[in-house]
Amino acid sequence: MKSTTISSSLTASPVVTVVRGDSAPGVSRARQAARALTDRLIPAPPPEMADTLVLVVSELVTNALRHGGGVFSLRLTAHLDAIEVAVDDASPRMARMRAPDLTDAGGGFGWPMVNRLARATAITSRRAGGKTVTAFLPR
Repeated sequence: MKSTTISSSLTASPVVTVVRGDSAPGVSRARQAARALTDRLIPAPPPEMADTLVLVVSELVTNALRHGGGVFSLRLTAHLDAIEVAVDDASPRMARMRAPDLTDAGGGFGWPMVNRLARATAITSRRAGGKTVTAFLPR
């Protein structure tokens, strides 16, 4: 699956990037798309904000693969004051906070971290089934 740029305008209209994936290479493409988006923004965000965006994207698409049915669709939207990260997956199960697994099994760290890094998060059910997990980061 390939990433597709829907709009490349850097004016008042939002900049939208879409990436779909069903495997680890899709997660890599999602990270690359996030970095490419920040590279196109004017003014350019500080490097730490770009790193935070890449981390949030990585966590959300990885969670969609691991817990959401194995397929994701990522939409990155650069608004004037925020970057919106929206990840669709096929599972109707809502993301939940859980105690991090401190054994070698891992897990439980991503969703709390996303909630700490984002300005706001939301989970909505989709009419077609599944859900959308959205995080808004300051621009």
